[in-house]
Amino acid sequence: MTQQAETPRTTTAGEWWRSAVIYQIYPRSFNDGNGDGMGDLPGIIDRLDYLADLGVDALWLSPFYVSPQHDAGYDVSDYRDIDPRFGTLEDFDRMRARMAELGMRLIVDLVPNHTSSEHEWFRAAVAAGPGSPERERYMFREGRGEHGELPPNNWRSVFGGEAWTRLPDGQWYLHLFDSTQPDLNWENPEVWEEFRSVLRFWLDRGADGFRVDVAHGLVKAEGLPDWDHQVHMVEGEHDAREHDEPDTPMSTGSPYFDQDGVHEVYRDWHRVLAEYDGDRMMVAEAWVEPAHRLAMYVRSDEMHQAFNFDFLVAGWDWARLSRAIGDSLAESAKVGAPTTWVLSNHDTVRHVSRFGLSDPIAYPKGIDAGSEQPDHAQGLARGRAAALVELALPGSAYLYQGDELGLPDHTGLPAELRQDPAFARTGGEEIGRDGCRVPLPWAAGEPGHGFGPEPWLPQPEAFAELAADRQVGVPGSTHSLYRAAIALRRELGLGRGAFAWHEAHDAATGLLAFVRTTEAGQRVLVAANLGGAPVPLPAGELLVASREDAVADGALRPERAVWVRLTA
Repeated sequence: MTQQAETPRTTTAGEWWRSAVIYQIYPRSFNDGNGDGMGDLPGIIDRLDYLADLGVDALWLSPFYVSPQHDAGYDVSDYRDIDPRFGTLEDFDRMRARMAELGMRLIVDLVPNHTSSEHEWFRAAVAAGPGSPERERYMFREGRGEHGELPPNNWRSVFGGEAWTRLPDGQWYLHLFDSTQPDLNWENPEVWEEFRSVLRFWLDRGADGFRVDVAHGLVKAEGLPDWDHQVHMVEGEHDAREHDEPDTPMSTGSPYFDQDGVHEVYRDWHRVLAEYDGDRMMVAEAWVEPAHRLAMYVRSDEMHQAFNFDFLVAGWDWARLSRAIGDSLAESAKVGAPTTWVLSNHDTVRHVSRFGLSDPIAYPKGIDAGSEQPDHAQGLARGRAAALVELALPGSAYLYQGDELGLPDHTGLPAELRQDPAFARTGGEEIGRDGCRVPLPWAAGEPGHGFGPEPWLPQPEAFAELAADRQVGVPGSTHSLYRAAIALRRELGLGRGAFAWHEAHDAATGLLAFVRTTEAGQRVLVAANLGGAPVPLPAGELLVASREDAVADGALRPERAVWVRLTA
């Protein structure tokens, strides 16, 4: 299936990232170009016209570097080459050239907190022994106890288990994630210089920006003190009877996350990006709270964006969404940064599935066959409404591949097929992220639903009805809704302009309502009904609705959203 691209979008304006719609590609699951079961760069090239037709401004590619793939490429063994599973540097260059023709920017993933244990630096460190300069590149320490037999402190891995592994020579090394992902020592100038070089390598090759993995990591508290808490990649489900907030992967108080020293790193990188033309940018993956802590990452001399995870974890809840939107906009404005909205990514249960659970603010750590099964109809209705909220907010919006198709998680994956290290390290206590990483369905009835033969993870049968060839150009489909909303967002300039809550914004009715006043002076009401009964809407011109039946007798039905051009 090939789509003819329309006129390339205008991303040449200054600071394009302030209002861009950016599409995340998880390369191994996007499109298989050579039939080996794994998505790759040639497969991405084959679908670029589809993405241009959808209307996105830029693509973010999860890691494609050389890697043993113990953590799906977030264990990098060579930052300057393409893993053969995904293609070659020549394929990268062809992809970037075609993207330029279509008017799309490119953001590449950068993993600076840790390397793979197969990286040449770590191999050299193991070989060199204690006290060597090679070991100073990582976090090696002597153990505690009479013979150093105990870990240097009590830190736990984000993926479960201890955060330390002991080598045969007696020293321990820190790995906040998998044992094959040793943490780098950001007190070592050699590490700083290496990453400046990596940045320049990809900037010279046409990268427009970087998504920085674990951006709140890198720097650890002096002395590596014990900490009696645990940060998980995806925390447990919320129990509304016991807590006011759902458990989330936030890292408040952690001695290994959100240390003030990380900001010096990003000021340094900001200066590197400033050497290049074209408004190069960085976006932080920083699971931190409260909002003012996140805003520190996007001060004028640091990052350009930071994912708004408060918005992502707010669930289908009027109060939490309202607070996430209001607080985020207020704190970002204080530092002159855009707010960056996101509903799903490769680390979270897809929002269509989260919204289909009985608890409206549930944030599960994966869903399997033994878990509550999401109500797909409910989740899709709420997901489509939430998409209209996200795409109407000022700032930048990130879409995860398959959002535009309304894809749910694969909740029936058998345990023996799961590959997430968090599943293995916790003995299955954390179901993990495989369910949101299942390959995309492109064509119903074809092998792998059009992804390619024998996908690396099996797809659910339900994907057939959600395949792209069943939705592209089909009125009322989720794809058509996203495409129309993105086009209208661009036409109206909703990525920029003023924001204000509308007088109809009301906890009692559950109506989330705000007005966007565009730079051209148009006033657009954005309304989503999170309550249980229809709510009257003010008079105006209906621009787009999450469902054809969204409005009846002048009232917005539950689990629906609209954009309305106000006439008064």
